[in-house]
Amino acid sequence: MSTPISVQGYKKLEKELEALKKERPAVIQAIKEAREEGDLKENAGYDAARERQGFLEARINYIESQLPQYTVIDLDTLHSDKVIFGATVHVVDVDTDAERQFTLLGPDEADFAKGSISINSPVGRALLGHEVGDEVTIDIPRGRVTYEITEIEFHGVRD
Repeated sequence: MSTPISVQGYKKLEKELEALKKERPAVIQAIKEAREEGDLKENAGYDAARERQGFLEARINYIESQLPQYTVIDLDTLHSDKVIFGATVHVVDVDTDAERQFTLLGPDEADFAKGSISINSPVGRALLGHEVGDEVTIDIPRGRVTYEITEIEFHGVRD
């Protein structure tokens, strides 16, 4: 099954992969130097280098396995009356009148701190396919919330 990702998100992952691969030789060298120091049981430098190597290899393998699975979408070309991937959805909590907005992106590019959420998150899944004026009730960690969709817009993602 294909996973949508924005052009910007795809390029960001490609850059991350390139940077991780460039870091590999330095980590391998750090492990080699730490081994030459002798006793590995109490060698913090060796432990740190091995931990970093494990992270690097896992992240490289993950990104390399995911890149072919993506369907790259140019967010600047999207338009719809319904909530779809790439939409910025403005909502109002019907109980508190609190206004929020979410940009729906793929799981590997969503960044809640920047206002984007995954289309696979509970909120993202609940909003997909709805239109302005729809009320959507969602079970979230703090309980149940009902949002009314007030606006759907498309403006791409900027770094």
